[in-house]
Amino acid sequence: MQRKAYVTGTAALLAALLAGCTSGSGDKGPADNANPGDAGSATAVAQPGRYRTLPEPCGAVGHDTLDALLPGIQQITDPAQRDKAYQGEAALTYDTERKVGCRWKVESADATDRLSVDFERVVSYDNTVSDDDQARKLFLEKETAADLPAPATSSAPPPSSPTPTASSSASSSSSAKGSSGGAASPGATKPSSGNSPGSSGSSDASSGATPADLQPRALTDLGDEAYLDDRLSTSGSTAEQRTVTVVFRTSNVVVTIQYEEQPMAMGTVPDSKEMQDRARNLASGLDDALGG
Repeated sequence: MQRKAYVTGTAALLAALLAGCTSGSGDKGPADNANPGDAGSATAVAQPGRYRTLPEPCGAVGHDTLDALLPGIQQITDPAQRDKAYQGEAALTYDTERKVGCRWKVESADATDRLSVDFERVVSYDNTVSDDDQARKLFLEKETAADLPAPATSSAPPPSSPTPTASSSASSSSSAKGSSGGAASPGATKPSSGNSPGSSGSSDASSGATPADLQPRALTDLGDEAYLDDRLSTSGSTAEQRTVTVVFRTSNVVVTIQYEEQPMAMGTVPDSKEMQDRARNLASGLDDALGG
């Protein structure tokens, strides 16, 4: 009799527990489904960038490229000094996985040339912002600080108009004679080659390039996004120094190239097109090395 009472009590306890579990799961159902999108959004994490490491900066630029950018390097007769010039000097950094750079400076009989190359790997610490988006923000800050001019627009020829009447032809002739100089039309005056960015002295005439081709501008054939800046400056009685800067982004890495030339002779202006071509060739090679 005692055994039977024990079994009956145990069965009753199990039935009560099962009923409680069923009732609890039913009560929690509506609360769990009240915001069905919360669980999915909580697990959504922005994608990391493509790059986890950076190249060794002083070894990223080959000797042939350095010969082109720093002509004086081949004029160094001492082999040890020439090798040291090729090696460059690593920029001071506290985290080689995030930012590295290298500097070169070479003097020649004609000019002093300087080159710097910097790599920055951008990492986002916000799970909702990808590394690429964070790098895009850094690139935009640099581009905004460069204050590039508005893109130049090519002027299309005016549409054909009816044959002018005699009175309109006379009026046009009169206004032309009254204009300043009488020979040059508006917009045909060549800009001066003073301290405006992109001015190049003899390069426009020798290369056939228009000033718009050499102005600071966005570049569409480099990395995910890129721009070029070109500035000509003077400092007191020293010769004019040109600085060409190319910045480009490939995924979460931002690369900055700064190329400077200061002639030894007064009145000599560094060639804008030549310096831009050299800097862009270097940038293209680095982009290829990164796999951009």
